[in-house]
Amino acid sequence: MKLISSPTKVNPVQQSPLRWWIYQRERFPLLTNGLLIAAFSSSAVSYSALMRGTLPSVASWLVAFASCLIFFLQLRIADEFKDFEEDMRFRPYRPVPRGLVSLPELATVGVASGVLQLGMAVGLGGYGKTGLPVLVLPLAVVWLYIGLMSREFFVRDWIKAHPIVYMLSHMIVMPLIYFYATACDWLVAEMHLPAGLPWFLGASFVGGLILEVGRKIRSPKDEEIGVETYTYLWGTRNAVRVWLGLCTAMAILSAIASYHLHFLWPTLGVLFALAAGSITVAMSFLKSPRRKRGKQFEWMSGLWTLLVYLCLGLFPLFS
Repeated sequence: MKLISSPTKVNPVQQSPLRWWIYQRERFPLLTNGLLIAAFSSSAVSYSALMRGTLPSVASWLVAFASCLIFFLQLRIADEFKDFEEDMRFRPYRPVPRGLVSLPELATVGVASGVLQLGMAVGLGGYGKTGLPVLVLPLAVVWLYIGLMSREFFVRDWIKAHPIVYMLSHMIVMPLIYFYATACDWLVAEMHLPAGLPWFLGASFVGGLILEVGRKIRSPKDEEIGVETYTYLWGTRNAVRVWLGLCTAMAILSAIASYHLHFLWPTLGVLFALAAGSITVAMSFLKSPRRKRGKQFEWMSGLWTLLVYLCLGLFPLFS
């Protein structure tokens, strides 16, 4: 899953602390991404707790949110390493190619953030039969997968030549992250995997695909050399069809997940509104794919994930 980026034209002083503010604004907007991550991490913890017949703890909420925020920061850093050569060639305006920050500096941030995650995993508690903190293993699994992604699974040329395999392999990290967020509740409480959780994770996986496809739907005049959008790879109409198909799949999975929470009918109302909005966006774009209109898919994708997560965790808390 790729989060929202908003390029900004600046000429920073290279040694100024302001450059890190500029970097996050361009490559990892904390406010925009933080709100979405807060929604899904709190919903993941809440879904797990509600399925166990209890309420989530504040500590589980906070650790899940902070850990997930760091995971997505680490994904962004991994992308900087993975895409460095292409960015230098085709996107010199990005922060690393233009010298705003360096790869070694980003590596330091990535390692330091991992230490923080480990500390939170240990501090939250929960110890298995081995006496080790129960969150360490799922944490290590996510780290390992992010590491493999940064190396393109050691088959860079092959995987880049197969866009669908590339997309699916990179989206698997999403349910791994969501699993970790839910584990901050049920695994720490030393309980079994809650019923219904696989449907929640399935909806989360498809939600990542919606975000990924949605952010790479562009009008013909917005296409960039060296940027493989799905409208470029599949054609405009096919890319929109795939996006609508993913929205349909997420609606089905989230409806089943909400059924397990006994929150089906309110969720169906939200899904109906999202479906209507998605069809409107798709038809408008196909009829007139003007400049910047592809952004509507990115924002609609974000709305899908935000509202579905709220229906699968936070809203049921107040029902």
